Parts: sequence; structure tokens; C-alpha cells
Amino acid sequence: MPYQNWSARHAFTLLAVLVALFAITAGAPISAQQPVKDGWVTMKTHSMFVPEDALEGSNIDVDTEKGVVTLSGTVTSAAGRARALAIAKGTDGARSVVDKLRIAPAERELDDVAHDAGKATSNVAKDAAKETKAVAKTTGRKITDGWIKSRIFADYLNEDSLDDSDIDIDVANGMVTLNGTVKTAAGKARAVAIAKGTDRVHGVKDNLKVG
Repeated sequence: MPYQNWSARHAFTLLAVLVALFAITAGAPISAQQPVKDGWVTMKTHSMFVPEDALEGSNIDVDTEKGVVTLSGTVTSAAGRARALAIAKGTDGARSVVDKLRIAPAERELDDVAHDAGKATSNVAKDAAKETKAVAKTTGRKITDGWIKSRIFADYLNEDSLDDSDIDIDVANGMVTLNGTVKTAAGKARAVAIAKGTDRVHGVKDNLKVG
């Protein structure tokens, strides 16, 4: 009988320890369980820029190296700058944030740029304006080069084929240039396809390398 009581107490103690360990593990942040990759930090930061009203008309570059996030490019106000920094600092895996942002006038919508550059006839310009307004109703944001960049990164975020990738995106008047590396040919093809399928993208230049 004493042996049975000891066994029961021992089993109960062991069970309590296991429950406590499970609770600690379940409550631990992602960054404590596994290292967060730089490419993921960049994509995640951009994805959180997309719906932010304070960042409308901005064009921000995000570079991440060993958890150090550098923000460069332009925002339209001090409030936008503060919001961009807060988002970057709150991203899992971001150890610190370097602020190189400049305050500048808002980017113009893409159909306005195309019209002024003489790249569209009046009918095409009208169609482009209608398309931009339709997209803006869905996204709640004006469609600018900066928005396109963040939107593409946001769509890259959950792509398994782009794990461990290191992609840089440049957008000028709706023309997208992809630089950097991906792990596989399938990842390269997927990155290009996503960019081409993004609203208001007029073309994609693929400089991605597999390796």
C-alpha cells in the first residue's frame, strides 16, 4: 500500500511538471522557439505597411541583416515616419531598427504619372483611372509604386517556395524589377508570377538568381 501511494504521488508530480513545461513552450514567442529569417522580417514588415492610412503615398525600402532592420525611402509626414518605425520595431525577429526615412510629398497615383509621361492615349488613361479607382475601393489605398512594392512583399510572405529567399523589389511607374536570390527555380517562377499578377503592374524585369 505505501508503495502504491508513492507511485501515485510520483506520477502526479511528473504529470504536473509536463503540464508546466507544455504551458511554457506554448506561451513562448516565435522568436524564442526558432530563429526568424531576415527575408521573412522584410516581407512581414512590408505586409503590415499595406493597410496603414498614415503610410499612404509613401515609398519605403526595408532591408534586414542579422535582425537589424533599416528603413529608407520616403514618407509623407512625421506621423507616417513614427508609424513605420513602430511597425518595424514590433515585427518578430527585428532586433533593432535604423531610421533613414525622409519626409517628402506623397507619390502620385500611377495613372496620373502615365498620363503626364505621354504613355497613354486619352481613352487608355480613362480606363487606367477607372481601374485604379476600383482597386482603391478594394484596398482603401491609392495605387502607387510604394503600395505595389509592399503588396508584392505581402503576397510573398506565405509562399513556401520563397522560404529562405532574399528578394529586393524596385518599382518605377508600375514597372517592377526583382533582384536577389531564391532557393529554387520554382520559387523564382512563383516570385515573378506574383509580381506580374499585382494590381497596376505594367511589367516585371526578372534579375533573380537561384542559389
